[in-house]
This record gives sequence, structure tokens and C-alpha cells, in this order.
Amino acid sequence: MKLGRQFGWLWGAYAVSTFGTWLAFDAFAMIAVLVLHAGSAQVSLLASAGVAVGAVAAVPVGPWVEFRRKRPVMITADLVRCAALLSLPAAYALGMLGFGQLLTVSVIVAAADITFTAASGAHLKALVPAADLLTATSRFESTTWTATVLGPPLGGAAIGLLGPVTTVVADAVSYLLSALGIRAIGSGEPRPQRTAAPRAGDLLDGWRHLLTSPALRPLFLNSLANNALIMATSPVLSVLMLGHLGFTPWQYGLAFAVPCLGGLLGSRLARPLATRYGRRRILLTTGVLRALWSVGLAFVRPGLPGLLVVMVTEAGLITCSGIYGPVLAAERLELTPDDRVARTLAAWSVTGKATTAAVTALWGLLAAATSPRTAIAVAGVLLLATPLLLWRPTRATERPSPASAPPSPAAPPPSR
Repeated sequence: MKLGRQFGWLWGAYAVSTFGTWLAFDAFAMIAVLVLHAGSAQVSLLASAGVAVGAVAAVPVGPWVEFRRKRPVMITADLVRCAALLSLPAAYALGMLGFGQLLTVSVIVAAADITFTAASGAHLKALVPAADLLTATSRFESTTWTATVLGPPLGGAAIGLLGPVTTVVADAVSYLLSALGIRAIGSGEPRPQRTAAPRAGDLLDGWRHLLTSPALRPLFLNSLANNALIMATSPVLSVLMLGHLGFTPWQYGLAFAVPCLGGLLGSRLARPLATRYGRRRILLTTGVLRALWSVGLAFVRPGLPGLLVVMVTEAGLITCSGIYGPVLAAERLELTPDDRVARTLAAWSVTGKATTAAVTALWGLLAAATSPRTAIAVAGVLLLATPLLLWRPTRATERPSPASAPPSPAAPPPSR
């Protein structure tokens, strides 16, 4: 299905920046360990504090983005990320790179990510007809999982051959190319019209919409809990596999790269499944199924059997998530009025990043107090309860009124 030239440029911009991101997967942690010789406490701080502070800094973003043209906002966010990342190889070349700079750049990038996401979701809704939203979000999901499969192995090889800041440079260039792609979409984006004077409550409108919507609230709460618990076990699992169980780095990378093919498969199945069975049923079914897998990671053992346990468990989880993701993205856009998309996406992103950072730090403490295997098991058991958050008392499907506001300006997808 063709979605037009403008969508093609948007999709291309998303693809190049997403490949850049996954090429530089864990680059900050690698620089901290290999260049700055940071300990586990500093690496954990870098992984959680940077994202959390960036999320807090981005709180005013939603209302600010809502009433501005989205393409210039997205281009600016790309250029800010490019400049911030390029400061790292520059400092490295001059022998001036320090942990404080790594942390500062991670905060800037996290805040710019949220800004881009808020603007891009609103732009996508204006750029693509409602009937084609699921097709568009499925294409973005397929791109993400393809980049997830290819990026980390290529990035690891590049670091081994060319040095620890190589992938950071590639990621910075990908943002520059993304900005050029968004610029190529063309002009003609209308300026959103504000119907009332700015007010302090604008900051809370995104959360207010999410928490008062009978259809969106369960999806929001489930997303927070599910994503936080899954991501919180990632560093703990790396300690278990690479430290306690003796897996090599290439085995560890293989264990997570191959299952990402399931995400690619799931994203291709999302649209036909939703068309046949309905979005609500698909969200409920895959929301339950994706919660069942992670507890299996607590039973990983050394050697090939343990490697297979990880790969099968991750493949099941990622395939279900690959179906769930684009259906959720399309449903979230359709259930949000045009004049509230940026604020809603910003609120969702800010809350998700802050929650994941907090839970990740907490799970690090739990693993230190007990053991990595115990922490993974606790997260897996808690995940089994997350589908209960998808329940909602009313069966009515809410859709925003088309006349709720002037159409949002056009711009990209919920970004990375």
C-alpha cells in the first residue's frame, strides 16, 4: 500500500536514524568502561540517571510542541542530538572526555528524544489518513526490528576495528541525515491555532487525557509496568550471563539479536491480524502473551541449553511485542484529539522513561541484595500480573471528535 511521497521521506528519515541508534547500542556504557574505566555503580548511574533527568527536563515539551509546526521541531531535535553526540568524539580526540560529559550528553539526548517523539506522532497523524495509520506504524515497527537485528553486531564489529567512539559518530551522522530527510518532506505545513491563552494546566493535559480516557488508561498503565519490568532485568541478565554463567560477548549478542527476527515477523502480522480480529482483541491477546515469557529467563543455565532458553524466551516475547506495538501506536493516535497529540505523547514518553529508570535502579539494588537470578524471577512473576491492567469496565470504544480542534500539523512517527 502506497502512503505517498511525504510519508516516504518521513519513513526514510526514521529508518536512517533508527539504524544509527542501534548501531550505537550501549555505546555510552562501552565508552564508560573501556575509556573511562568506570565501575558498575557509574555505569548504572549513566543508564538510569541520564534518562530520568532528561525525562524531567522534557516535561514542558508537550504544550510547547502542540502549537508549533512539527517539522521544524523535529529537525531541531535531530540537530541537537547530532551536535551533542559529536561533542564526545571531539573531547576524546583532545583527551578531555570525562564521565560528567557522558552524563550531560545522555540527558540532552533523552530530552531531545522525547521532543522528537511528541512532534513526530502529531505529524504522522496529520500526514496519514486514519485508515492507514496501522499500516504506517507497522512499517515503522518493521524498521525498528530490522535495525535491532543488524545494528548491534555491526556496531560491535566497528568498535573492535575502529575504536570506542566510532558508533557515536555514526549515530550523530544518522541524526543529521534524518533532519535532511524531514526537510525534504517539503513546506506547506500549517501553523496550529491556539484557541485559548496559554495556562499552567497545559502541562498536565497529556496526563489528564491518558488517565481519564477509559480506553487509553489501561493501555498506558500496562505499558508502564510491562516495559519497566522487562527493561529493568536487562542489565541484571547481562551480569548473570556474562559474569556468573560465563557466556562470551558474541554468544550474549547472538542470544538477543536472532530473536529480534520475531519482532520483524510480528510487525508484518499486526495489520492483517487486527483487520481480521479487531484491534481490541489483538491488544488483549498479545498483551497477555507477552507477559508470559520473561519468567523463563530465571532458569538460564550455562552452555548451549541456557543459550537456547534465552533465545526461545526472547523470541516469544519479541514476537508478541512486535504485534502489540504498532496496534498500540495506531490506537493511541486515533483515540487522541488532534489538539492534544503532542502533549499526550510527551506525557507517555516522559512517564515511561522515568518509570523505567527508577525500576532499573531498584532492580539493580535487588540483585545486589539477593542475586541476579532472584531479581529476574521476581520481575518475571510480577509481569504475569500486568495483563490485569488492560481490563477496563466499559466496552465502549471512544474516538475523538473530528471537530475537537484544528488538525495538527504534519510530522513523523512516534520516534525511538
